[in-house]
Amino acid sequence: MSTPVLATKLHAPALRERLVPRARLLDVADTLLGPGQRLALVSAPAGFGKTTLVSSWAAAAAEDPQRSVSVAWLSLDDADNELGRLMAHLLAALERAGVPIDSGELVARSAGGVDVATATGLLMGVVNRVAHAVDVAAVEQTHRWLLVLDDYHVITAPEVHETLTYLLDHAPEQLRVLVATRSDPPLPLARLRSRGQLTELRAADLRFTAQEASDFLNEVMGLDLTMADVEALDDRTEGWAAGLQLAGLSLRGRAGAGDVSAFIEAFTGSNRFVVDYLADEVLARQPVEVREFLLRTSVLDRFTASLCAAVSGQPDSGAILDRLDRDNLFVVPLDDDRTWYRYHHLFADVLRARLLAGNADVVDQLHRDASDWYAARDSFEAAIRHAFAGNDFARAGRLVEVALSPTRQQRRDALLLTWLRALPPDVVRPNPVLSMSVAWAAMVAGDLDAVEQHLHDADSALADAAANPSAADTWVDTQDLRAAPAGIQMYRAALAQARGDSDATSAHARAALALAGKDDHFIRAGGAGFLGLAAWARGDITAALPTFEESVASLRAAGNHVDALDTTIVLAGMWVTAGRPSRARALCEQALTTATANGEPYPRATADLHTWLADLALGRNDLAEAEDELATAAALAERASITENQHHWPTVAAGVRAAHGEYDQALRLLDEAARLYRAGFYPDLRPLAAVRVRVHLAKGDLGAVLRWMAESNVDLDDEAEFACEYAHLTLVRAHLALHRTHQAVQAPDFDAETGHADLAGVLQLLERLEVAATADARHGSVLEARLLQALTMHARGDDSSAIDRLASALAAAPEVDTYVRLFLDEGPALAKLLKQAPHLGDDAHADVLTSMAQRLLVPERGPTHSQTPAAEDPGPRSRPADLPDPLSEREVEVLRMLASELTGPEIARHLFISLNTLRTHTKRIFTKLDVTNRSAAVRRGRELNII
Repeated sequence: MSTPVLATKLHAPALRERLVPRARLLDVADTLLGPGQRLALVSAPAGFGKTTLVSSWAAAAAEDPQRSVSVAWLSLDDADNELGRLMAHLLAALERAGVPIDSGELVARSAGGVDVATATGLLMGVVNRVAHAVDVAAVEQTHRWLLVLDDYHVITAPEVHETLTYLLDHAPEQLRVLVATRSDPPLPLARLRSRGQLTELRAADLRFTAQEASDFLNEVMGLDLTMADVEALDDRTEGWAAGLQLAGLSLRGRAGAGDVSAFIEAFTGSNRFVVDYLADEVLARQPVEVREFLLRTSVLDRFTASLCAAVSGQPDSGAILDRLDRDNLFVVPLDDDRTWYRYHHLFADVLRARLLAGNADVVDQLHRDASDWYAARDSFEAAIRHAFAGNDFARAGRLVEVALSPTRQQRRDALLLTWLRALPPDVVRPNPVLSMSVAWAAMVAGDLDAVEQHLHDADSALADAAANPSAADTWVDTQDLRAAPAGIQMYRAALAQARGDSDATSAHARAALALAGKDDHFIRAGGAGFLGLAAWARGDITAALPTFEESVASLRAAGNHVDALDTTIVLAGMWVTAGRPSRARALCEQALTTATANGEPYPRATADLHTWLADLALGRNDLAEAEDELATAAALAERASITENQHHWPTVAAGVRAAHGEYDQALRLLDEAARLYRAGFYPDLRPLAAVRVRVHLAKGDLGAVLRWMAESNVDLDDEAEFACEYAHLTLVRAHLALHRTHQAVQAPDFDAETGHADLAGVLQLLERLEVAATADARHGSVLEARLLQALTMHARGDDSSAIDRLASALAAAPEVDTYVRLFLDEGPALAKLLKQAPHLGDDAHADVLTSMAQRLLVPERGPTHSQTPAAEDPGPRSRPADLPDPLSEREVEVLRMLASELTGPEIARHLFISLNTLRTHTKRIFTKLDVTNRSAAVRRGRELNII
């Protein structure tokens, strides 16, 4: 189920038949349509006529054929602080205005939850489609789309501000944004102002002049005031539109001029005082039934006749609404048919204050009535909101139970967390479904002890109901309730995983699978997934892969395609563990094909997939591709909220910087990775502390290495455990580095004994690691262990054994070409060993050793850390006629862009194509030119005189 779109939010308020002409303001607003403009800001306190001005100007602009303007209107409310809801309505508004997008399809593909990365990805698609429409002449270059965001002051969520900032930064010339707000939003106003891209209208501009006040009071309100009275009233209200309107309503029916003048003299002071005074005047002049209607329906943020009838108890609510609309009594129509309305915000505040002052107890019941009305129409979000507002937490809990599954499927996590955290313990504890859900919320917060307590409450609730069936009378019969025993076990598996207990993880996962029905796909996916993660943590990759693939299949069967896409990232990691990086790469590329099948990035996982592709490219030492993939991931995840995968990007970027010899920058990136890392979601198989030590080793900072050796929990005498393998292999490299210095580094807190290199102990540990990796078919680990065995033998002077060990490692590795970076990182020691290979190696190993030597020992290619494999060299000079499959015109254009300094995302935007389309073009170019990366393609293109 996708986020529902309220059509009333997409309509500008209907204009009154008579409005005050405010040409001076409309002329200022017109500047938004001029060249180079991005944003118009209409900022003033409540009641200054912002919405009326904007809607009248937008309507005039849209109706003027000389301007060619289409208006996308969006009225904001508090619920739009949830980014997914906001994006659903914003895209629908743009589509309604004729922007060439399918908002329904985009919203459907964002049903896996919307964070800033997803939202900016969707907006990137909008920007590209607008630019493409202009490029193919589907839209005139002079056409303008105006996106109006009314009542922006209700937005407090940083991610919404960040998303709008992205749109302002990247909007094409054809798209302009207008924000109407009571206070200045945290948008880049200063930057836009300095660039001349900001149009501003503020309270001082919006204040009515004496002539405008006269037009309003006499022409629009139908009064007959003298200019002196008008000027006095305008002075008293300081040109404040709401004050003038309230005063005009109060003045109706006052006969004599003296009475009018006396009334005007009767009030002075602040806007708040004027509102209170005049609102009392207006309410006092209404019939009792209208006054009661106004007060009781003030709890509603928007309303229609039947909803008003349910809340007010007045069956003739439709007729009352018509009268209020006709009398201009602060009701604002929200659609062209005048079916839905809202009160002017200022008037609504006054009504609610009066209602609370008169009878606070009735307010709760009014909200409950509204909750019932919405629930009967399956509008659960509004129903839950009113249940909470009415302090009916039991009702809210029942509604959350009903809404839980669709909300979870939509991955509207922020909304769900808001509900769960608002439920009191006495509602949650007796309910197994709510207890499980709150346990999940505690897991998100990292409070593992609270997770345990809530799962205990869920178990207790089920036990109590088994002993006393009436205890379950208040529970809602949902699939979550029927699968509760299995669900509890699944969440216990998650808790054990977070605590690093793989045995308990497996036990609870098996229990969940045993209790789950064949159609409980969500539970079955979770159970299989945690079994796979536990096996992976133990290093049993032959069990982990098929088990986790079963989890992915269950997610697809459950219709959770976005979650299935997310799990591809984990599955790719498992294939790397299995020594099959090419399989991991194929999985990521296939997932990206699925994710971008319709030309736009799929939510959530897309940036992480590009980061994984960068990691795999780094392993092949294809640094240009790694940097392109990282740039793409950064563009997709710009200002993204922190998730369990966010630390991966700076970690991979650190690897790329280290490969270029930029070690200080690499260390800074690892600091950022440590800040973003969240423990417990997946096995920590590449601990950041050990990654950091490897950078220190490359930098030659043995003092930092020695400190890590003293503080770490790994030792050469340890048994081989996969969870510690990365740290153990780092420890091996530390001992080798110490040996190569021929002296112990005297750090302040360490003695000479600390810096001793134990090569015999190193070989013993490596043997244990190799045996364990071989038994578990972890071919990548086998290759790395044997490589380090060879280097250790070389360090001990046994070069013949070292060469044999290295050759056997290379010969046995299924995908040695995907591990080029592994060899390059060993630096001069491995280079020296390879140079001796032709003299020391057996004939049986000659070919593989020669191939690796040619790949690594490339002369004059810069320092070892930044070498590029020889296989990437374009080879002998070719001629265009030599290409069996010449490049197309579009491919030549792409190749020219590849020769520039632009990143992948920038090239895609420049060519008005999606990132996936750019990747397709790039792959074809590489194939036709017989190269493997961007730099080689550019070199070959220049040799062929193509560019």
